[in-house]
Amino acid sequence: VAEVIEASQNQIVLLDLWAPWCEPCKQLTPILEKLARESGGAVKLVKMDIDEHPDVAQQLKVRSIPAVFAFKGGQPVDAFAGALPESEIKKFLDKHVEGGLGPSMREQTLQAAEAARAAGDHDMAAQAYGQILQNEPTDIAALAGLAQCELALGRLEIAKQVLGTAPAHAHDAALDAARAAVALAEKTLTASGDTAAFLARLEAQPSDHQARFDLAMAYHLAGQRAEALDALLDIVARQSDWNGEAARKQLVELFAAYGSQDKDVAAARRRLSSILFS
Repeated sequence: VAEVIEASQNQIVLLDLWAPWCEPCKQLTPILEKLARESGGAVKLVKMDIDEHPDVAQQLKVRSIPAVFAFKGGQPVDAFAGALPESEIKKFLDKHVEGGLGPSMREQTLQAAEAARAAGDHDMAAQAYGQILQNEPTDIAALAGLAQCELALGRLEIAKQVLGTAPAHAHDAALDAARAAVALAEKTLTASGDTAAFLARLEAQPSDHQARFDLAMAYHLAGQRAEALDALLDIVARQSDWNGEAARKQLVELFAAYGSQDKDVAAARRRLSSILFS
């Protein structure tokens, strides 16, 4: 405890109270170690086994573990109990570290990966996602992003392998979108990508809904999301019950594959509601 009090005069000290038999402690401690390591000296971690130091746990009135106390200026200034996720622990520390911790190396790499992917540089994005996965093989955001990159590069089987390494019951918006995109890619694997042919058919016969549907899928395969969604919406607007509501059902699949945060999806959802409920 003297080590904690003395060190807290110059930095935030986290006192991690744990025990060898505590399973949640085993989840929390590596996160605390990582954040302390990435803090650049702003945070120091001190681990204490309460089985060996029951007096400390009693003095701090600890009722359950893991329990973490933040010391500053020789005094405990904050605390939390339980195995919180990394994002919540960062918020906890940001309250006590001047200027906050800032983005971690993982967060910086993820931001770079997503920027590269948004710019269409899927090779660079894949490399960045791969760097994250070298340190944390089950990082959900990196797995989802890498799978989407592999799909964009035409490597469906590799995308499936990437998703296969994700925890089976893990659910995340980005991961669900990647899984939907892979399922859709398998479904459209043999579809033609000849947009010019479908446009010619529609020019000759504007009511050819099959040509418009095939055009939508060709746009999808070409990565033209807005055009794919617009073509399907045109079918719904012209004849919503065509082919057993095939266009609306395909829209739902594309919404899932592109993700709820996609700006084209948001616009298409609004237009679809307008068509169906006007």
